[in-house]
Amino acid sequence: MQYELKTQVIEPQRQTFTHIAKRYGDKPASRYIEGSIDVQPKENFQYRPTWDPTREIYDDSYSVFRLTDAYSYLDPRQYYYAPYVTARSGHHEAFATSLEYIEARGLLERLPDGWRSVLDELVLPLRHLESAGQLILCGMARFGWGATVTQAAAYSAFDRVGNAQVLSRVGIALGGGTADLLAEAKEHWLQDAPLQGLRRMAEETIVETDWGLALLRLDAVDRLVYDLLYQHLDDQAVVSGAPAYSLVAQHMALVRRQPQVDRRAVHGLARGSRARCDQCCPPRGARRGRRRHGARGRHPLRRPHRRAARR
Repeated sequence: MQYELKTQVIEPQRQTFTHIAKRYGDKPASRYIEGSIDVQPKENFQYRPTWDPTREIYDDSYSVFRLTDAYSYLDPRQYYYAPYVTARSGHHEAFATSLEYIEARGLLERLPDGWRSVLDELVLPLRHLESAGQLILCGMARFGWGATVTQAAAYSAFDRVGNAQVLSRVGIALGGGTADLLAEAKEHWLQDAPLQGLRRMAEETIVETDWGLALLRLDAVDRLVYDLLYQHLDDQAVVSGAPAYSLVAQHMALVRRQPQVDRRAVHGLARGSRARCDQCCPPRGARRGRRRHGARGRHPLRRPHRRAARR
């Protein structure tokens, strides 16, 4: 008896889920797309939150920024749990390798006095800024609208935790294996006059109820702080005998160079939002008329956003 083996191709009746096919066409979709698009809860909520009964527990009115299509923003990293954990594990293993090299060569002990003061009084205290960034992005993940926006915010919040851990490990290594310098860094954060403006901004942004405005503030500060610490100071470290700082800064800059939620979402908000002012704009469903926002009838939130998008 002879057997003949043949390959038979069975065409699937559909390539992806119906709601994905309506948006992108009936073609194979990535796991990120299938697990992210149109999964935002929109109806059948059991109750309104007791702390804000004017809104649903999930509501797009938690920010003045209301995207016409929340899923117009896609995380360019295509992160869901598995690839995110894999990428971050590799990142922190690379940092651990750099830190082992720094400690083995005694590079922290060889830092010039001025650079040690920079680390003690400026860089290490900013782990509290990273912690504030985590809380801000967690608020965005909770109150934002659209799963592609909120999950990217959640992963960026985890990145902030990772940044704070990097700075903490540097402080422990610089302190000879103790947490003494971390305690001093906290006092610098709480007491030093040059840091109080940054601290005030962080604390005010943590309690900002509008997640869109909080994101704008955080992004503006990140552009200044990260460029100063991990580009300008990194360049100076290379030419002034502080290679240990440069080796640490490369790992902090790596996270920020990646296209996270912050900058891409800010530009998405600027381009796609339909922000309205509750005091002077008619609500949805009301009769449309001329909105009087100054002589030209412009919305007070529109023009700054357009300028930000052009930048």
